[in-house]
Amino acid sequence: MEKTPSKLDLIEKYFTDFTPGQKEQLNALGDLYLEWNSKINVISRKDIDHLYENHVLHSLSIAAAFSFPPGSKIIDIGTGGGFPGIPLAIFFPESEFLLADSINKKLTVVKEVANAIGLTNISTRHGRVEEIRDRKFDYAVSRAVAPLKTLWQWSRPLLLKRPSEGEYPASGLICLKGGDLSQEISESGVRPRLIEVYSLFPEEFFREKYVIYVHR
Repeated sequence: MEKTPSKLDLIEKYFTDFTPGQKEQLNALGDLYLEWNSKINVISRKDIDHLYENHVLHSLSIAAAFSFPPGSKIIDIGTGGGFPGIPLAIFFPESEFLLADSINKKLTVVKEVANAIGLTNISTRHGRVEEIRDRKFDYAVSRAVAPLKTLWQWSRPLLLKRPSEGEYPASGLICLKGGDLSQEISESGVRPRLIEVYSLFPEEFFREKYVIYVHR
């Protein structure tokens, strides 16, 4: 008898050490986003059927490339419906995440999804990220929100200086971007490290997509 495909088959193809609780949280995301997306559109209609590849696994490419030390504080700039913040918060339960966005209704989805799966290591902030002055973070993460130059201008004042420690990167910006980035990088004035997502997850969707790391 053939095994019924699981929502998590693609995720578990690349990650094998999730706890039963983490699997439950990840498994619940499909129905929750389907329900909330019908009320508040945070994921395009064509993408909602590919949530686990295009959004969850894509977000987890950061976890495949880097590890956050326990106790880390991370800001997700322009989180939208919670990506990459929610999958990363599931993956790194000992880190603390602030998911920030200028559109409050998107944060409604984030809060409802987090509450539904019992995700306790995230909080949200409504407003422009450049107006945040009361918090500092070890890392900033983001996905396709703004040009690299702008992301660095936003995130740099929020970042603590932290040296690299073994497997853990020094504090900095870690963002997900795609396409030809040569001009964007040139205009940014920074010298980032680029990791091809396809080298982490050899699925067609991830061609020409990158994890970008800028050291603080």
